[in-house]
Amino acid sequence: MSQVAFDDLSTALPEDSSVAALGGRVWRPGIGPSVVAIRPEGVFDLTASCPTMSALAALADPAQAVKTLPGERMGSLDDILANTPPDTRDPAKPCLLAPIDLQVIKAAGVTFAISMLERVIEERARGDASSAAAIRAEVTRLVGDDLSRLKPGSKEAMDLKAVLVAQGAWSQYLEVGIGPDAEVFTKAPTLSSVGTLMDAGIHPKSTWNNPEPEVVMVVTAEGRIVGASLGNDVNLRDFEGRSALLLSKAKDNNASCALGPFIRFFDQSFSLDDVRRTTVTLTVKGEDGFRLEGSSSIAKISRDPTDLVAQTVGANHQYPDGFVLFLGTMFAPTQDRDEAGMGFTHKPGDIVTIAAPKLGALQNRILPSDACEPWTFGLSALMTNLAQRGMLKGA
Repeated sequence: MSQVAFDDLSTALPEDSSVAALGGRVWRPGIGPSVVAIRPEGVFDLTASCPTMSALAALADPAQAVKTLPGERMGSLDDILANTPPDTRDPAKPCLLAPIDLQVIKAAGVTFAISMLERVIEERARGDASSAAAIRAEVTRLVGDDLSRLKPGSKEAMDLKAVLVAQGAWSQYLEVGIGPDAEVFTKAPTLSSVGTLMDAGIHPKSTWNNPEPEVVMVVTAEGRIVGASLGNDVNLRDFEGRSALLLSKAKDNNASCALGPFIRFFDQSFSLDDVRRTTVTLTVKGEDGFRLEGSSSIAKISRDPTDLVAQTVGANHQYPDGFVLFLGTMFAPTQDRDEAGMGFTHKPGDIVTIAAPKLGALQNRILPSDACEPWTFGLSALMTNLAQRGMLKGA
């Protein structure tokens, strides 16, 4: 087997990058994490004006700020991207980080019909991949394979629930998939996400797992959606299939939340309607020669992004530093990788690329979580660093 290389690093940028308002974060050796603007002329440090990405996102017009705030030019994006992969990184040069900092990392689950059905299958299989194919056929017979037109919480959805309950086919995943209340959970601790070209982690005891390509909303404390990014809500199908109470172990492991490459803020060139029309592509390349490809549209989502955001923040939940919200995955890879009927699971060294025309491409190498870089720079380290740099005044 040979190590699989990342795709062309220039794909990190959206296809219309010359007009996009792109914000990110970069680690500057000897200085620390810096909030940056990605412009056609290079990468510019905005930390003196906005010490955190949370503060930048909370501005009245973050897109305008990204395009116009003064800042030191740090160099070219190509050079910073090239220095980001852990194996070849020069610690004396800047590298890219995940583009968020103080925002809470939230995720919505079971928002697409295909992922909802696969969750039901996981539950019935009790985490055993070998029985998934037979259960998939039975669940499809009972529920059908096109629930995308069924509005959650509607009379039609509740009528279907009554039928499925009577047949003993109801599931906790169907409850949040077509019921009135969305599943919204905390994906990972603040500051723990990894960015593009970094290693993403799978629990070393997992034998059935998959990537979860998603569009990620960037939301202020007031619930205002100001931009979007791409994310991989890495999932362990065997752990969660054994018990939904293992969600934290299935979802929250070292490096298991990948996000980036940048935040694209809303302006005249990019809006929430563009998000609703976004087509996301997934590619997995393995050292064993395996290749998986797929694409799907956010238009197939069962709950609008505004509804999911409204169910996340409000009188019952507040996030003073804002939050990001994974909208849920439209993919559930089932393609056999090794033995027939065993479906898909990751192998160490897989390269996962999640891309969308107006959001760029998020690329990560998959490794066991304990082989990824340990997370050591937390909230206290960030506050200490910014205080030492004199950046906290008025933050």
